[in-house]
Amino acid sequence: QVQLVESGGGLVQAGGSLRLSCAASGSIFSINDMGWYRQAPGKQRELVARITSGGRTNFADSVKGRFTISRDNAKNTVYLQMNSLKPEDTAVYYCNANVQDWGRSSYVYWGQGTQVTVSS
Repeated sequence: QVQLVESGGGLVQAGGSLRLSCAASGSIFSINDMGWYRQAPGKQRELVARITSGGRTNFADSVKGRFTISRDNAKNTVYLQMNSLKPEDTAVYYCNANVQDWGRSSYVYWGQGTQVTVSS
């Protein structure tokens, strides 16, 4: 079993910054892609950013140039640096990881979510 624990959400004014962290623990042989998704009230969950084990990244158009994603493979941790935040970034942010266990089976895991609120 694998757990993803997120931290770093909170309330910030428009134009401010926040850094989210997500640490994976448990029966981990390796982690492939890791990413961040978000879900605003009344909306579907959407991709924010993803990063491969080799460091390739992709971003939603709405956050390009404002958000960066990075990972520390030694710590099984992924980060989301969010700058120039806008009220429309308000959502619950979820961490996601594609994990290979010691039996070489791969599963997708989700964190519990962390609230990000941007005030205008």
